[in-house]
Amino acid sequence: MTDRISQTGTVLEARAGLEAAAAAADAVVQHAELRSLRPLASLDRRGFVGVALASGFAAAVQPVAAQVITTDTAGLEAGAVKIPVGDGDMPAYRAMPTDGRRLPVVLVINEIFGVHEYIKDVCRRFAKLGYLAVAPELFARQGDATQVADIPTLMRSIVAKTPDSQVLRDLEATVAWTRVSGGDRRRIGVTGFCWGGRVSWLFAAHTTGIRAAVAWYGRPGGEATPLQPVLVRDVVAGLKAPVLGLYGGRDAGIPVADVEALRTALQAPGASRAARASQVVIYPEAQHGFHADYRPTYDAAAASDGFTRARAWFAQHGVAPG
Repeated sequence: MTDRISQTGTVLEARAGLEAAAAAADAVVQHAELRSLRPLASLDRRGFVGVALASGFAAAVQPVAAQVITTDTAGLEAGAVKIPVGDGDMPAYRAMPTDGRRLPVVLVINEIFGVHEYIKDVCRRFAKLGYLAVAPELFARQGDATQVADIPTLMRSIVAKTPDSQVLRDLEATVAWTRVSGGDRRRIGVTGFCWGGRVSWLFAAHTTGIRAAVAWYGRPGGEATPLQPVLVRDVVAGLKAPVLGLYGGRDAGIPVADVEALRTALQAPGASRAARASQVVIYPEAQHGFHADYRPTYDAAAASDGFTRARAWFAQHGVAPG
């Protein structure tokens, strides 16, 4: 009986620690006008009603560039799933080999456009390699990002209203879901793009539930606000999982100086082992979104090299098929 009480106390302490860490990482993202916004209260189950995964590409990215990559579903289980979270069922897109069990896992974190066709295709690319890949719709409480036609409105009405604390909790729930849905709890990684790249850094600093992360052009600096009190470069010294950061040297929104400051922070005195094991790669001629094949800024050489590095990074840190 004493052992059982002790184990229960340990579980409760761990749960309290996770909740405290999520609360400390409060709120969103990237623009100075976010100072005027207040964190949203937790929503009830009605918050998810009417939000479903979109077909095709987000409205704000039209027209789609001609070089878009399409990965088929042959040999895969692919489609919409629901992930239980604290206040409802969060929509997500999942792709995995047919009849796969105890598969390595990659959480795919979307850009500001939500889980549209590009993010789904990235999931299928990983699934073809033998992974269970899942992309949770992290904006589901705030609205359908795929249906907003212009970026300023999208940033103001949905992205800016999605607290970091909510996102981190939902990612923890996604990790838990993979463990009972065909994933191997010992082999879990994360990758994210733009907004999702920043979140990938934050999640690697927040959780012990993943082994590695790959962050594509996730903003390292910017202006701290009440809703974004800590910048990525301010938390990376405490990473709990090693991160590969991939950046474009001609990114108009992320100065190379900010990326270099991030690189320095990873090696700062007292940095964690995971931080010191992390790496930053800059593609000198690549622009923002260089992996996004539906955009004019797509850079096939940088995208291919980055994806090869991502696969090798996951394998190096124990997140690989086989």
